[in-house]
Amino acid sequence: MRRRIVVAGVVSLYMSVGVTEFPVRYASTSSPRWIATVISGAAGHIARILSTLGDDVRLCTVLGRDLPGLGIAAELDRYGLLGPGVVEGAESSAGVALVGPDGSRMGFPHLTPVNTVPYPVNLLEASARDADLLVLTNAKFVRDLVGPASRLGVPIAVDIHLVSDLDGEYNRPWLEAATIVFCSDERLPDPPEVWVRRLFARYPRCRLAGVGLGSRGALLATREGTLVRVEAVAPRGVVNTTGAGDALFATFLHFWCETGDPIRALRLAVVHAGWKIGHPASATASLTLDELSALDASHTPHTVVGRWDA
Repeated sequence: MRRRIVVAGVVSLYMSVGVTEFPVRYASTSSPRWIATVISGAAGHIARILSTLGDDVRLCTVLGRDLPGLGIAAELDRYGLLGPGVVEGAESSAGVALVGPDGSRMGFPHLTPVNTVPYPVNLLEASARDADLLVLTNAKFVRDLVGPASRLGVPIAVDIHLVSDLDGEYNRPWLEAATIVFCSDERLPDPPEVWVRRLFARYPRCRLAGVGLGSRGALLATREGTLVRVEAVAPRGVVNTTGAGDALFATFLHFWCETGDPIRALRLAVVHAGWKIGHPASATASLTLDELSALDASHTPHTVVGRWDA
């Protein structure tokens, strides 16, 4: 049975530009190594991955009445994601990512056009009817939706990305409401094992905590004490790491909803993310369920299961 998943957040028109080095040296003009234009943003990327894997996705986002908005709408329609949860604003979100030869990226998201748009709570509630999961990204316009969403009785998942403070005011509503919390290890003040222990102690609703470890793979902890580490794989090498965290998060959610097995879900998530970063337009490159299963069989990452409460 197809899982019904609501995704709320930003969809952006993004241009990724391959640069020769960081820092970028000034020149009045410079030819890039490559350029890729994609429809991305956290919600857009997550929704596309879930849809490609076979989920029934309902997208809640804001699109402008401008040229980027027209392009975004056309792409969402092509994937069956342009539904009643897409509301109109004056302008759309856009961004640029500079990508080095090793795949490292420097992002320039322009979220101001959608940050202050008041998204109708009734639209989220209608989208969430009969849903199996709510994915509430930590976009600014989603913040006011978290409280009402937490009262709907549907599990909530969030990726809080570059977090450094469990008690930070901005992310607190999501952390208080979420069943599943993912983040990057890039700015964590503690080792990931310590961080997840502190997360469970501070936020009682959280049942699963995932941490993206970049080139070292990913870690997942369950409230019951299981700790899973999966080493990274890169079947096609590393070209563009933009959106790798979204890929990890979205793929994990699909398989966790489908099987309830967090170990298998994390392994497949690492494989999918590792494959996607081998493409210049990583946000547009997603595997189907059969393709991902075949890739997992040929590039099974090393997985270690232990305890964080030992």
